[in-house]
Amino acid sequence: MTPLKVVPGLLRVTVVLLRYRLDELVEATHLFRPLRFVRPLLGRPATDVRWLSRGARLRLALNELGPIFVKAGQVLSTRRDLVPGDIADELALLQDQVPPFPGEQARAIIERELKLPIDQLYASFDPVPLASASIAQVHGATLRDGRAVVVKVLRPRIDERIARDVSLLHSLGELAQRWHPNADKIRPLDVVGEVEKMLENELDLQREGANASLLRRNFISGTDMYVPEVHWELTGASVLTLERVSGVSCDDVAAIDAAGIDRKQLAAKGVRLFYEQVFRDNFFHADAHPGNIWVDPTRVEEPRFIALDFGIMGSLPEADQYWLAQNFIALFERDYARIAKLHVDAGWMPNNVRLDELEAAVRTVCEPYFTRPLSQISLAELVVKLFQTARKFELTLQPQLILLQKTLLNIEGVGRLLDPDIDIWAVAHPVLKRILRERYSPMRTVREIRKRIPEWFHNAPQLPELVRDALRQVSAGEQRLLADADELSHQRHLVRRLMQMMGSGLLGATLILCATVLWTFGPQHGPWLPLGVGLCGLLSFASGWMRR
Repeated sequence: MTPLKVVPGLLRVTVVLLRYRLDELVEATHLFRPLRFVRPLLGRPATDVRWLSRGARLRLALNELGPIFVKAGQVLSTRRDLVPGDIADELALLQDQVPPFPGEQARAIIERELKLPIDQLYASFDPVPLASASIAQVHGATLRDGRAVVVKVLRPRIDERIARDVSLLHSLGELAQRWHPNADKIRPLDVVGEVEKMLENELDLQREGANASLLRRNFISGTDMYVPEVHWELTGASVLTLERVSGVSCDDVAAIDAAGIDRKQLAAKGVRLFYEQVFRDNFFHADAHPGNIWVDPTRVEEPRFIALDFGIMGSLPEADQYWLAQNFIALFERDYARIAKLHVDAGWMPNNVRLDELEAAVRTVCEPYFTRPLSQISLAELVVKLFQTARKFELTLQPQLILLQKTLLNIEGVGRLLDPDIDIWAVAHPVLKRILRERYSPMRTVREIRKRIPEWFHNAPQLPELVRDALRQVSAGEQRLLADADELSHQRHLVRRLMQMMGSGLLGATLILCATVLWTFGPQHGPWLPLGVGLCGLLSFASGWMRR
């Protein structure tokens, strides 16, 4: 049952939806169906919405409902696996802009958070904000050593407002989950969960500072992308002080041309930066719209981007990162059978999926694209359609992949705006192959083994006890021992692989130990014998690692 305290909010949302002729959203929730009869009494919006598309009407309604609903719409715009394309395109136009709060309140929040008078913190502080959004606003300031900075300050009592509106969103999600005919496809509670998580992250400015600091470290040279420095002594949960930078928005083509920057070179660099963030660093800017990505107009010969706003960052589990990279490579090489197999091997789909049917579905989606010149193929659009097709085969899509999909759309949009003829495939393919070659090289495998050896030796004495406990559970009936023929065959295969891996690992450890002894106590043999034995040990270890 919906708590009584959120009923007025639910009624307000319903009234606004009806005013914008979004009757289908109200009628899908049977509880509010009778309200559609009172629409003539609800007044009209400032503009005539009768001739607008459903996406435009929904965008205007969310703007009227307030900043938290704007955030929800922005999240929905990224869920193209759930939301029709025409609605997603309109929701992507939502702008998070609200009137600023007084500068004196910002000053009080800064002094309370940093526990000093503002005159002791900054040489100067401008009470008039540079920009204002639903969560925070930004002020200009100067440090005591003369450096220019910007100070981001959370809105007063914003956590209470967000908690109230998120509770309302949860109630709306529960109603939609219960009554909407396509609730299993839309998954409204999952979408509300994403909005809530995003808002929680944006409410901690110290977390945003940590994101900025890591991204700056990943691109410390500043050649391709510049990330402003965080001033940690002037940063807390409610206040973030960053180096002040200047540039032009990456969608301001006229200003970029006026600066004499080669847009083709800049567009290709933007695509490379995306793949480096995702597959080299596993830490990418996930809100890369033009307002957050600037271009440095002073760098003409070697153009670079400037990154802003680090509240929403993405990363992938190592396994997903590997499988996703292999999927991209297979897609570049049009290996549809491998794409199908990779989806199952990654665990994104159940093992009972027929690979031939999945391969045929992937081919059906991809082949029409490859009839066009590569420069006209949208990789982001193709990935979205592949995910939509895979959902019919029970695809389990993780939130991290959704965030990646959104970022890919943003980056490709910026690239094509800067260079309409850019060949995304030609730029991305060699970059991704180079990154994978470096990331999964033998030397990296050796480094990983070196890091894990202490852990393996630490856990080795516990193996007999673990085996004994497992057998005791089986004998006590706590674990099922019998299985059908297919499951037993699969388990035998896994056990065989495990024994091979353990045998290779044990042999490798023994050979490495022998090499160490020979190197330490047998100098008369020269360096070649221990080196040869050690190399054989590493190869045996690598063989076991590949069998995992």
